[in-house]
Amino acid sequence: MSKLLSPAKVGGLQLSNRVVMSPMCTYEVKKEDGIPTPFHFAHYGMRAISKVGLIITESTAVDPKGRISKNDLGLWDDDQVPEFKRLIDSLHYLGTKVGIQLNHAGRKAADEDSPVAPSAIAFDENSKTPEELSIDQIKKIVRKFGEAAKRASDAGVDMIEIHGAHGYLLNQFLSPASNHRSDEYGGSLENRFRIVREVAEIVKDNFSGPIWVRLSLTDYADDGNENSIDDWRQVGKWLETADVELLDVSTGGLLPVGPNFPVHDGYQTRFATELKRSVDIDVSTVGLLDNPGLAEYILQNNQADLIMQGRALLRNTNWLNDAAKELHDKKFTAFDASYGRGQK
Repeated sequence: MSKLLSPAKVGGLQLSNRVVMSPMCTYEVKKEDGIPTPFHFAHYGMRAISKVGLIITESTAVDPKGRISKNDLGLWDDDQVPEFKRLIDSLHYLGTKVGIQLNHAGRKAADEDSPVAPSAIAFDENSKTPEELSIDQIKKIVRKFGEAAKRASDAGVDMIEIHGAHGYLLNQFLSPASNHRSDEYGGSLENRFRIVREVAEIVKDNFSGPIWVRLSLTDYADDGNENSIDDWRQVGKWLETADVELLDVSTGGLLPVGPNFPVHDGYQTRFATELKRSVDIDVSTVGLLDNPGLAEYILQNNQADLIMQGRALLRNTNWLNDAAKELHDKKFTAFDASYGRGQK
């Protein structure tokens, strides 16, 4: 049996396989109340039926002022919990594990009139200049992560991912390009990491399951004003000490620029592998991993421990079934006998 489609314990979870539905924004909360809709039941339910080992629901705001858009999911209010629980229960019924990604968009809260950030630096020339957060405001946001984690726990999630990547608030604090503070939340790497550590601690205080953190290991900055790989190795070690069980490695999003090299299948995996060499916890990889053979190669060569699939699962709901055929994996079975007809 392939490693990709074999059961495994990864990131503190016993999974039916090593394929994870990466959190992807859908912007389908039309009532702007943060509550899952029938769309979310269908959207995630289809991937559960396809036997994805773990579904991480899209970026879920801990604060209504920290949404990427007003159409995002949210867990800033107790009234949002019941429908989240119904969604998670339905996905558990279909046989998959379920996680949730908690986030604050910071200066990238596009629909917010007065976005906030570690420093008053706009994302780009078309974006609003954010308000620099006070110490009290930072502490309040940290508490909101803890409160959202408690709600996620009440809703029955199996794991929580803290979003520290793609240019959102925690990433903004981590980067010297967006964090020009001179207090205890700015300056040194340790100070810039402080809010991430505090968020990890308060999430752990409010949730007994595995905690993962998503990181962007490069900003593709042409001027070199970004964290080095050695800096990220240190961040990884600090997160390991904070009992984080998996590092979800991605890249980019802090600056309005893309990769400064030719993009190719698995182009982000080398960053995951660099971090994996420095920590004793699991590491996942993402980015143009549609090819099952490439995904299997990455796992077999210990370049990463999990494969995050994003757009591939949007294009092809039954990606795992096709992967089993390509990998000649005869042990992979469809959801039930009815769906098994599609394997013949």
